[in-house]
Amino acid sequence: MKKEVTLAMSIIPIVILIAAGASSIFIWKAGMHIPLMIGVIVAAVVAIRCGWSWNEVENMMIKGVARAMPALFILLIIGIIVGTWIASGVIPTMIYYGLSFIEPALFVPLVALITGIVSITLGSSFTSIATIGLAFMAIGEGLGFAPGLIAGAVISGAYFGDKLSPLSDTTNIAPAMAETDLFSHIKHMLWDTIPAFVVAIVLYWFVGNSVATTNAADTNGIDMIKTGLESVFVIHPLLLLMPVITIILMMKRVPAIPALTIVGILGAILAVTIQGTSISSIVQVMTSGFSVETGVNTVDSLLNRGGLISMFGTVGLLIIATALGGILEETGSFEVVTRKMMANVRSTGTLISSTILSTFVVAFASGAQFLAIILPARTFVKTYKEMGIDTKNLSRCVEAAGTVGINLVPWSVPAVFAVSILGVSPGEFIPYVFFAFLVPLINIIFGFTGWTITKKNYIESKIHNKGEIPL
Repeated sequence: MKKEVTLAMSIIPIVILIAAGASSIFIWKAGMHIPLMIGVIVAAVVAIRCGWSWNEVENMMIKGVARAMPALFILLIIGIIVGTWIASGVIPTMIYYGLSFIEPALFVPLVALITGIVSITLGSSFTSIATIGLAFMAIGEGLGFAPGLIAGAVISGAYFGDKLSPLSDTTNIAPAMAETDLFSHIKHMLWDTIPAFVVAIVLYWFVGNSVATTNAADTNGIDMIKTGLESVFVIHPLLLLMPVITIILMMKRVPAIPALTIVGILGAILAVTIQGTSISSIVQVMTSGFSVETGVNTVDSLLNRGGLISMFGTVGLLIIATALGGILEETGSFEVVTRKMMANVRSTGTLISSTILSTFVVAFASGAQFLAIILPARTFVKTYKEMGIDTKNLSRCVEAAGTVGINLVPWSVPAVFAVSILGVSPGEFIPYVFFAFLVPLINIIFGFTGWTITKKNYIESKIHNKGEIPL
C-alpha cells in the first residue's frame, strides 16, 4: 500500500543533496557525482518507505534518464567537435585573429555580445560555449583578463541567445509545458531578457575596462601565443567559414544531432586536408581529444582538450541527475514541495516569486534544465489560469530560473559543462554570470509591480473557443 509522500519526506533528499553538493564543491573539491549518488540513494529509500517496490524505483530512474537521451548524445558529439575544431585549426584561427584585432577595453562586453549573437543563430548554449567561448577564453587570457570574468561573459552571452532562439530546445519546451505558443513566449521574454542583457553588458564594460586600464595587456605574451599557434597550425581566414556553416545548418532547422555530427565530421576533414593530420590521429583526437606541446603553457592548457571521452564526466552527471529527478517526480516529491509554495500565493507578486523559487528548488535538487522547466510549469499552470494571468508569464519565469538561473547552481549540468569546456571552476565564474542574476530578479520585480504581466480570462476564452454564448 503506497502512502502519500509528506513535505518532510519530500525535502529530505533535496536538503541532503544540497548539503553534500555544497560540501563537495567548496570543501572536498570532489565534484557532484557522489553527492548526486547520495541523493539518489536517499530518494530511493524514501520511495521504498512510502510503499514503492525496488523494481518500481528502478523504472522511475529509467524513465528519468530516457528523457535525457538526446541531450546525452549532443554532449558526446560536442566533445568530438571541440577536438576536431582544434585539430583542424578552426579554434586556433579564431584565437589568432581575435588576439590581433580585439580592443582590450571593449573585449569583455564584446565576448558577451558576440557569444549571444552566435547562440541565437545556433540555438544552443552548449555549442556556443564549446566553440566561440573556448576561443574567447584563450584570447582573454592573452589580454590579461581573469578566466572567471571571461567565462562569466561567455556563459551570459550563450544563455541570452539560447533563451531567445526559436531553435533552442528549452525555449520550445517552456511554452509547451505552460500551454502557450512559442512566438508569444519569445516576444514576452524580450521584456526581461533585453534589459537584463543590456545591464550585464554595461557591467562587463565597467569591470573589463577597469582591468584593461589597471592591468595592460602583455604584448609579449600575446606574441608568444600567436607564435605558438603558428608553429603548430596552418592559420587561414577561410577556416572561419566553419562557424558560418554551423550557423547555416541550424538556421535551416537541421535537427541538432545530425547538424552537429556534420560539423564534427567537417572539422575532421579539414584537419586531414589542411593541417595534414593522419586519419588515425584524427580518430584519436575524436576519441581522446587534441594534444600538443608548443612550449607555450597558455596555448597548451587551452588547446589540449576535447574528444568524446572528455564528455563522459558530464554525461555521467546528467544520467545520475535525471535518475534522481525521475524518482522525485514519480513519487510526487516535487509536487508536494511546489504545492506548499503555492499555498502562500495571494497576489501576482507572490505567484511569480513562488514560480521562480520552485524552479530554483528543482534546479538545486536535480541540476537538470529540463526538469527545472517542466515540473514547475506543470504544477503552476492551473493556478495561473485560475488567477486570470496569461501562462506566457509562467513560461517566462521558468525560463528565467530554469534555463538561465540554473547556471548559479555549481553542480548543475550547465555549470559542470562550462567547467569541462572552459577549465574554470564554478566559484570563479558564477560571480560574473551577471545575466543569470538579473533575469530572475527582473521577473520578481515585474511580479510585484505588475509591469509587463499580461492578464487573460481563460473561462471566457474557453467558452469562446467552443462557440458558446455566455449567459
